[in-house]
Amino acid sequence: MRLTLLAVCVMTVVTGFAADAQPQRFQQDRFAIGFWVGPPIDDRLEAHYAAIAEANFTIVLSGFGANTEEAIQRQIALCEKHDLRLLAIPPAPDLATLPDHPVCWGYLLRDEPNAADFPALRTMVDKVRAERPGRLAYINLFPNYASEKQLGTPTYEEHVRRFVDEVDVDVLSMDHYPIFKPEKDGRDGYCETLSVMREHSLRKGIPFWNFFNTMPYGPHTDPTESQLRWQIFTSLAYGAKGVLYFCYWTPQGGEFPKGGAIITAEGRPTRHYEQAKRINREIKNLGPTLMQLTSTAVIRMTEENDPLSVLSGSPIADIQRADVDPPNDYLIGVFSHKDGRRAVLLNNYRFAYTAWPTVVFDAPVDQVREVDPNTGEEVPVVDDSPLMEGTQISLDAGAGRLFLLPAR
Repeated sequence: MRLTLLAVCVMTVVTGFAADAQPQRFQQDRFAIGFWVGPPIDDRLEAHYAAIAEANFTIVLSGFGANTEEAIQRQIALCEKHDLRLLAIPPAPDLATLPDHPVCWGYLLRDEPNAADFPALRTMVDKVRAERPGRLAYINLFPNYASEKQLGTPTYEEHVRRFVDEVDVDVLSMDHYPIFKPEKDGRDGYCETLSVMREHSLRKGIPFWNFFNTMPYGPHTDPTESQLRWQIFTSLAYGAKGVLYFCYWTPQGGEFPKGGAIITAEGRPTRHYEQAKRINREIKNLGPTLMQLTSTAVIRMTEENDPLSVLSGSPIADIQRADVDPPNDYLIGVFSHKDGRRAVLLNNYRFAYTAWPTVVFDAPVDQVREVDPNTGEEVPVVDDSPLMEGTQISLDAGAGRLFLLPAR
């Protein structure tokens, strides 16, 4: 996470817990839209949390000054007022101090562990699960560009596989910050990390979340709004049930001389605040539907692909373009809905150009519905260019649109 590791040393022995008991597991009940580095715990905390809610975030990760029971109780009260959820840092190495309130989803235990830490983390997770049934013991992982020394395993896939098997978490989470430069494009690596997360979250039947980059630091340029949108919708195409910004409040320190997170270190909103507010509003509206979907496939479509071949068997039968439009460049997430229907998220892989494809669904278009990002309602598909033949679907740079189709 590029910040000091979070670590909570939970050593309390839980008595009266039988080895064969099955404590209640955490169940995510809403799409998570959150961030790293929250506002300071100061006399303006009410205004800080009102701004978080106004920007359509749904969850706050604690810490960053909230290291006392009094501070956490202030956070809980404000989360309850603004319909937010909280992941808290335990204020002391004693499970009895863990907050137990309906808005508290759980507790932050560790950031970016090495595989050598997995046995101790499993002990911590089991103790939290026993003492606070239904709460989340949250641990965030490295991205796939971490070194073998950082991971403690020869490969990233092995690191994630061992983590979910050995630590037995209820949410899989990682951070990955792609480079957006003409001479260095990190988007495919971002997708490779998401692919590993998708594989193991499906295998274990748990949701996955991921952090993405929001600010300039080190080799990273300051993301544009379309680059923020690209990171989020790409995560959604892989089936993420949570997206988290790095960062909300600008961290102090020499690593971030430009500043430039969603809020400056002095408390002033940057341009990213309104950008996040717009994007989050769409994701929040799509969230209830996204929470009912299970990923069944992810299709990468480039100009080298034959559309009919690469799309075979998916809810989209064909994608064509006008000669004046850029070549095909899409990421397509395919899902099953809890009610038996199918879903498809069509994501514009380009962050510098809009896309205007002619889309052929495998069902009559009057049987297809789109989830309206402005309302969350299911609405008929609208042809964005009715004077042209077929059904045209316009996509902003980096954006995605979510469609629902009848069961086969």
